This record gives sequence, C-alpha cells and structure tokens, in this order.
Amino acid sequence: MSEPRFFEFPQSIVLKTVAEWADAEIYRGEDGLEISDVAPLEDAGPGALVFFDNTAYLKQLETTGAAACLVGKRHKDKVPENVAVLICEDAYRSWAKVLAKLFPDAMSPTEAGSSGVSERAVVDPTATLEDNVTIEAGAVVGAGADIGSGSVIRSNAVIGFGVKIGRDCVVGPNCTVQHSVLGNRVTLHPGVCCGQDGFGYAMGPQGHLKVPQVGRVIVQDDVEIGANTTIDRGANRDTVIGEGTKIDNQVQIGHNVVVGRHCVLVSQVGLSGSCTLEDFVAIGGQTGVRGHVTIGMGAQIAAVSVVSEDLAPGGRYGGTPAKPVKQWFREVAAVRKLAERGNEP
Repeated sequence: MSEPRFFEFPQSIVLKTVAEWADAEIYRGEDGLEISDVAPLEDAGPGALVFFDNTAYLKQLETTGAAACLVGKRHKDKVPENVAVLICEDAYRSWAKVLAKLFPDAMSPTEAGSSGVSERAVVDPTATLEDNVTIEAGAVVGAGADIGSGSVIRSNAVIGFGVKIGRDCVVGPNCTVQHSVLGNRVTLHPGVCCGQDGFGYAMGPQGHLKVPQVGRVIVQDDVEIGANTTIDRGANRDTVIGEGTKIDNQVQIGHNVVVGRHCVLVSQVGLSGSCTLEDFVAIGGQTGVRGHVTIGMGAQIAAVSVVSEDLAPGGRYGGTPAKPVKQWFREVAAVRKLAERGNEP
C-alpha cells in the first residue's frame, strides 16, 4: 500500500514565482524552471525545492537531487552546480513563506470542507454565533458564549458558560475552554485545557483549604497554543497570554501568570503561579519557572533549566538555578575537570 499524502502539491510553478514568494534573488537557474514538489535535502528528486541553513546538513546538501535550493548568501557556493540557487536573507523564513503559498490548508488545524453548525453539535440557545462560524459534530457551546465570525470549533470541544472567542479562531478537537476570553486568530491545538481553576490551597495542620479561583484567562490576538497544554485561570487577577505568543505542546501555565507579547515556550515548560514573562522571552523545553519571579524582555532560557529568581532583560541564561550562560559554562567545565581529576590514579 502506498503511503497517503495529506497535503498534495497543488500544481507546478516556476522558479521565478518561487523567488517572488520567498523574497529571494535567483543566483543560478532559469526563471522558467519547473518546481513540482518540496522535500528535505536527502529525499529530494527532480523538480523538488529544498532549503539549507544549517551546516550540520552539509553532506545531505552535497548529494541532494533537488531542482532548486533556498539558501543564505554565505552558503550559496555550497549548493551543487546542478541545483538552482535562490539567495535569501533567511532561508528558513523564506521556506515558510513558500510553503504557506503552496499549502494554505496546512496553516490551521481546520479540515477542508467542514462548515456550518453540525446537527450533532450542542449549542445553547443563549449562545451568540456570528456569520460563518463552524461547529463540528460532538462539540458543545455553553450558555452565553460568544463566537466570532470565521471561527471553527472542532469535534468534541467544549466551550463553557460566557466564554468569548474572537474571529478566525480554531479550537481543536477535545479542547475545553472556560472562564476565558480569546482574541482574534487564536489557535488551540487538540486537547488544550484553558480556564480551569488554578492550584491554590491554604495549607495547615487542619487540612488544605481550597482557595476559590475567581480570575479569567485572557488570550490576546494571534496566539497559538500546542496540544495538551493547560492554562489555569487567575486566582484574584487574570492569567494573560500576550499577542503573538507561540506555545508548544504539553506546557503548564499556572494561575495569575502574565506572558508578554511574542514569547516562545517550548514543550514541557512549566510556569508557576504569578510569574511574569516580559515581551519576546524564549524558554527552552522542560524548563521550570518559580512563582512570583520576573523574566525580563528578550531574555532566552536554555532547555532543562530552573528559573528561581528574577532575570534581567536581554540576557541568555541556563542551568539549575538559571544563571548567565558564560558563568554556567565555566561552572560545568570546572565540575568536569574535578571529576576527571578524581579518576586519576
């Protein structure tokens, strides 16, 4: 049985069109060269477009059978002579622009052909749906919910009482959204839980007394949230996810957290309650952030780190506890030398 392909190449295009889409310059190759596929370097055949931006894949570039390659200026002479060269400022970004033109259906988790409100969906009569809203089979929309034009609620998703969802949003299968306000063009991938109560208890010898969580989750425009991520609503103020932020799968965001604009959180990051990320913060996978700390604007945190105190804007940090990377690297090298010395006879 042949392998199914869910996103077929729509049609042949020519190299000149690719260059226009990619904001690239044709360094080598004919304007009319036909491009009929996209592929990774090692699998590319005649007619395929590839990109190169990492020297770790130089061997694959040297043997690629592609027709054309998107590449930065500094790597243009590494491309084999039989492959057309498109020079761009950032090969990966140009690749993304071309793919978005070729495969627009891959830009959101909306199945082609689904539209309108399914007869097998449950929509409370007090909910408000603007024009062109899609509610798929098994989805539930609660009382007083408000869903904007062009938004899609996928199968078995649950939209709770009073939730507000903006325009052109996608709520994936099996998501639950409650006590939340979503802006425009927000994407929730399958299994996201947004707006459940946070982990708050007054602990004592008489037992742990639950503290009511009375805040909301505010998700601003153009946010994308990965599969099975959980975002708790605020305890006494709102949990906020800033405009343009991108969140990977399986991330935990606690109550009262404020995430700034255009942040990036990689898989399995955990943000404890009431911490603050300023704009453009990037955090590597499996990193934990303690509650009530602030990470300054533009800071970058390495994977598998622990942030236990405030971090200044613009720095690069890593380790347990997180510290400036130069200091971290020196400490790791010193420990390695001590360990090697301990093995000496």
